[in-house]
Amino acid sequence: MGPVECLVLAFPGERLKVPAVTALAELRKAGQVRLIDSLVVTKSAAGEVSSSELAEYEEYEDAAAEIGPEANLLGPEDAAEVAQTLEPGSCALMLLVEHVWAAQAAEAVRAAGGHVAGRVPVPHAFVEQAHAAYREAVAAAVSPVRS
Repeated sequence: MGPVECLVLAFPGERLKVPAVTALAELRKAGQVRLIDSLVVTKSAAGEVSSSELAEYEEYEDAAAEIGPEANLLGPEDAAEVAQTLEPGSCALMLLVEHVWAAQAAEAVRAAGGHVAGRVPVPHAFVEQAHAAYREAVAAAVSPVRS
């Protein structure tokens, strides 16, 4: 089995964006991730919190196709925790996924007695800043020096 991770994807507005969920479905179809469980958490403009399974929405049934009714690993306590991080009038998609693409490496590490000792997610803004700095450095290196 590959590494399993719980991801929380937050969105403005009280409805998930179909293209974002469609992208998840494509990863699932390509065999890169296995969706173990999901939960949609909504915080109304008035601050009321509700949650539901991704499979309850017809427009997302393709993304949630492999989740069985026995999953239910994400529940009300998880929704309450995520709701604390949401702004009023927004929603989040909680995903419990197996990274299938990493299964072979994970099994080899476990067989060698190893384990993941830490994870540090890198925010997208930092990645963008690093790319911009790299592009600037390359441009400066290839530009002729003027005297």
